[in-house]
Formats: sequence, structure tokens, C-alpha cells
Amino acid sequence: MTTIELPNETPLSPLRFLQRSAEVFGQKTAIIHGGRSYTYRDFAAEAQRLAKVIKSRIQPGDRVAFLCPNVPELLIAHYAVPLAGGVLVALNSRMTARELQYILEHSEARLLFADSELLRTVAGLDLDLTQLLEVVEVPDSTISYPEVPAGVATTQYADFLAAPGCGDADLPWGVQDERTPITLNYTSGTTGKPKGVLYSHRGAYLNSLGETIHNQFTGATRYLWTLPMFHCNGWCTTWAVTAVAGVHICLRAVRADAVWDAIDTLGVTNLCGAPTVCSIIADAPQAHELKAPLRITTAGAPPSPAIITSLESIGISVVHVYGLTEVYGPYTICEYQTEWDDLSTQDRAVKISRQGVGMLQAETARIVDLDMNDVPADGATLGEIVLRGNNVMLGYFKDPEATADAFRGGWFHTGDLG
Repeated sequence: MTTIELPNETPLSPLRFLQRSAEVFGQKTAIIHGGRSYTYRDFAAEAQRLAKVIKSRIQPGDRVAFLCPNVPELLIAHYAVPLAGGVLVALNSRMTARELQYILEHSEARLLFADSELLRTVAGLDLDLTQLLEVVEVPDSTISYPEVPAGVATTQYADFLAAPGCGDADLPWGVQDERTPITLNYTSGTTGKPKGVLYSHRGAYLNSLGETIHNQFTGATRYLWTLPMFHCNGWCTTWAVTAVAGVHICLRAVRADAVWDAIDTLGVTNLCGAPTVCSIIADAPQAHELKAPLRITTAGAPPSPAIITSLESIGISVVHVYGLTEVYGPYTICEYQTEWDDLSTQDRAVKISRQGVGMLQAETARIVDLDMNDVPADGATLGEIVLRGNNVMLGYFKDPEATADAFRGGWFHTGDLG
């Protein structure tokens, strides 16, 4: 029996966002980091070049780890690693050597790309206990580094890219199966060992489109990377900003002076981060009224009405979202209501600090009792927040029991009370 290939269904993958932006907006600026900049054509070319070398080192489905702050190489890796058939593991750059050791062993990563400054952490690892084939040093010209610690054998990033024999033809911008894992993200492990959370190409694609809509990203977007890319792949904005050919402005560390300098000189339109980032911006000595709109999407804890009021007074709007690693980052959003326009600044800020309804790419959120019955929406009865939709993880890596428990009843159980 002959299988007919139909033209009305193709596997979803955020890799196609970069392919499209490079083809349509090739000369447009894609990435800015200090004195470095990339056009979308440059961005795609380096992703292809890196992917070809990685592909020559790994088998399909192998994990490739990056231990870097918000630098262009980590952003590029969000395309290059899956393009090579691998699964990206973006590591928390604030981890201790002990935490890093566990994750490298658990993920069975084959390659580790490490920022030069973070090689001091790598030096504290027992690499013989991992399955690493190679450690690649990623330098950053915007800062100076101490010498590489003795005993850490590395390949320079530029030398890795220049490896011969990897072919000239571009790798295909897509996958055969949209449920193929694209990234592996680890939970914080506050109540035990960190769990590895698998994202799919499909989930990343759909969640990115939701982020694009809710953050109002357009071709004019200039996105400042105050949110760590290692955190849920930057809430999928690593892909969402690229989808509209916006500008990624990399930021190695969140400091008030650096953030305000970027806002003033680079025309930042959007950024994300925890309420602490909101406080850093609002309380900075450099803070001043803006001439153009700036939108901050915040999560991790409710932003205080005082901070919201302070930011609004200088022309910065705040959007409050809720989510967690297992749902690609944000899942619910506090949707602004036009009737709030007539409220006092303080009362409006109280409304904005609340949650929330499911985002477009999600299905819905429920608050249930132990028998999975919805609790009364009376503002007093507590229950567990359960979620379902396109932006729920594939499951926990190498932990089917934890996955089954988290998915019981056909919903993802967050463990959070609402």
C-alpha cells in the first residue's frame, strides 16, 4: 500500500522561525551584545555551522549542555543543538559544582560548552563520572577572565566551529516528529533532586506563538535579556522574538546601570524577569520617565502594587504571569481589563498583581480538591492548581513514576495552592 504524503500537515518546530527570519529579513539586526552584532543571516549561518560540528560528535537524541550567561552563543545553541538532532540542556550558571555534577551525570550530556568565567566551576567536577566527550570554552569579549584553571582540558569555541569535514550543505530546518524532545530543563530541586523536564518541538513552537501574542512582539521589538535563558529556555522568548525578527539584546548580568543604559541607548521595548528585576529598574538612581513604551512581563511571585505604581509612573507597564518549568514557563496571565482604566493608580496596581487565566496556547487552569473537584471560586477555599494544554511537558527525563504521578487524572499537578 502506497503512503501518500499530504501537503496539509507539517511537523511544528521553532527552528523554522530562524529559517524564515533569515530568508525574509536577512540583513536586519538579530542580536546585539556589547560591540558585537549579528544580522539574521549571520545568526542562521552560525547556527548551521555549529549544528554541523555538533552533529559530527553526537548521536540523535544525545544531550548537549551549555553553561553560559545570556550571551549570543547560548541563544544560537537554541537552534544549533536541535538542528543537529540533539537536545539542549541550558544549565543554571549559578549552580554549585555539586549541583552541576548531578545534572551532567543525570542528563548523560555528551558535550559541555562553558563560559570562560564559569570554568572555575567546571574545574570542581569529576568529569570521569560523566559521559562528556569534550568541553568547549566559550569566551566573551565584553569582560576579562582569570586564566583557565589547571586540569580543565578545553577546545576553544572558534576552533570547534572551524572543525573540518562537516559538510557544506545546510541541515534541514525541521524535524520528522514534532514530539521529538528539543530541550531538557531542570527544576530547582528545592524539595529533592532536580528533575529533568523534557520539552518538545511542538510545545516550544506553540508556546512561542503564545508568548509572541501576549507580549505583543513585532518586528519592532527590541528585547532585553534580563531573564536567564537557562530558565525554561527564557520562557520560550529565545524562539518567540526570532519568530517576528525582533532584536535580541544580550545582557550578561542584571545590573541597574547596564539595564538603564540598554533602555536609553538601544531602545528596549520588552523585557522579562522576577519582581526583583522590576525593583532593580524602579529603584535605580538612573530611573527616569521614558519617552517610548516599555513592557515588563514578570513572574515568580506577585509584584507588589507599590512597584507596579512606581514603574507605571515612569511609563513602564507590567504584565503578571504564572507558570513553572513543567509548562515551558508562563501558563496563566493577568489579562488587563479596560474598566481598570477608571480605577485609582493604587487600585489598578492591585488588580494587575493578581492571577490569572490560561494563555492562548494553554487549555485552562483549574483549582481542585483531593478528588479533582473544582473548589468554589470564593477567594477563600484553597485547592491545588492543575493545568492541561499544549504547553505541558512531555514528561520527566528517566522518571516514568514521577511523570505518571504528575499527570494523574489527565492533568498536570503543580503542587501549588491557589
